[in-house]
Amino acid sequence: MSLIIGNTLLAQKDLNADSLAFKLDTYLSKSVANGYSGSVLVAKEGEIVFSKGYGWADRSLKIRNTPATVFNIGSVTKQFTAAAILKLMEDQKLDVSDNIEKYFPQAPFDKKDITIHQLLTHTSGVSPSTGGFRYDKASKETFLNDFFESELMYLPGTKHTYANANYILLTAIVEQVAQQDYETFLRNNFWTPLQMNHTGYKGITFDSEQLAHGYYFHYTDGEWRDWGTTQEHLPYNNEHWYSIGKGDIYSTVEDLYMWHRALENNKVLSSETIKLMEEDHVPENETQTSFYGYGWAIFNSKNNSKIVAHNGSNGIYFADFLRFVEDDLVIIALSNVILNQKSENVAWEIASMVLDEEYSPKTIPKNKYELVFDFIRSNTPDKANQLPQFIETKSGSTINDKALLNRIGFKQVSENRDTDWGISLLKLNTRLFPGDGNLWDSLGEGYYIINDRTKAVESFERAMELGPETNCYWCENATKRLEELNNK
Repeated sequence: MSLIIGNTLLAQKDLNADSLAFKLDTYLSKSVANGYSGSVLVAKEGEIVFSKGYGWADRSLKIRNTPATVFNIGSVTKQFTAAAILKLMEDQKLDVSDNIEKYFPQAPFDKKDITIHQLLTHTSGVSPSTGGFRYDKASKETFLNDFFESELMYLPGTKHTYANANYILLTAIVEQVAQQDYETFLRNNFWTPLQMNHTGYKGITFDSEQLAHGYYFHYTDGEWRDWGTTQEHLPYNNEHWYSIGKGDIYSTVEDLYMWHRALENNKVLSSETIKLMEEDHVPENETQTSFYGYGWAIFNSKNNSKIVAHNGSNGIYFADFLRFVEDDLVIIALSNVILNQKSENVAWEIASMVLDEEYSPKTIPKNKYELVFDFIRSNTPDKANQLPQFIETKSGSTINDKALLNRIGFKQVSENRDTDWGISLLKLNTRLFPGDGNLWDSLGEGYYIINDRTKAVESFERAMELGPETNCYWCENATKRLEELNNK
């Protein structure tokens, strides 16, 4: 006998309090109360043991997340771009040792010898800042000019630095060699043959209500906002070259599991090519505890078993794809809201629960910005000193981000919302981080706005005392304000 629980089908035998499914569902369901929203799939030894959606795909229409809900998967996209390159390699249309000059004769001297392998492993030397904001319009030519005119951080092949521009350039190579646009190539070679019918880049052939809206907390108004769907932000024309290839593919937990099975069974690439894809080519850090393959990160578990994984985010959605190769365990977690680090660790927490029966994760807490507003809406400004303990109790961690109170407090003052609470938050922040001149400058600006000259001068002077000798981006404001106030 089976029962529908939430948005998934669980066997009756899995509903007892000691079962893994019950424990997973309890952990995630409790987290929903604090804002968690997403879909999760867990497979062990080739069988799906858990698959369920949580929270809202669309809050206004009351559409819930399910295993079939479509999310932006961020940089999990990179494995598809890498697979496209490797498919062309298998078809003998390119080689990963090829220099990019072969495909772009206009490549300048410092970049002409960059290889496809170096692009795949983020060892080209290109900076993470190369290219523009992902949803700004940019033609292929615009991006290529950005890439070729940029200054390299180091000689190609010297070290690993994760940079999205590497995978955008790989996409340009795919399109040139395949004589097809990126999405068509992936759809024809991978997604359609595998019946991954809810995976793509921009083209949508299914009910748009299956797309999960992204949500973010607006710290000025203190409320959750609907960001919409990725397709609403991507340029409608082909000027999407700050986004393509490195992120913004959409998919479901079910489709990604089909992709995993295809890789495991060599349905899309040969076993030798898969081995090359999942090889630990270059270390990602100096301790050499993590390596980069082709579109995958490679490292070992606590039990020294191999993990092939990748996560991704566009700042709104978050995706994690974990493949414990030797443990025959796959965990896919996709979310349309980012609450905190703990909400980004869902897949890893689930892995710990699967691999250790005694492990019990803590419920994902609310976003700290939301917690601040929870506190100020139920307390008066004279209670501000109690806020740090409130945050620690509710979130399980202290206020360790200097921007948290600074952003909320300054907006409350500068936009004349609740100036008493705004000043109280700015003052509290200088007590929590007394050695940060920037926070004293913000407090001074707050006092300046409410015309408290004496306290403004005191704050700006303290800011200047703490200011560094060089590269002080806020010192100019403090200096300007002090001159103005002292001349009155």
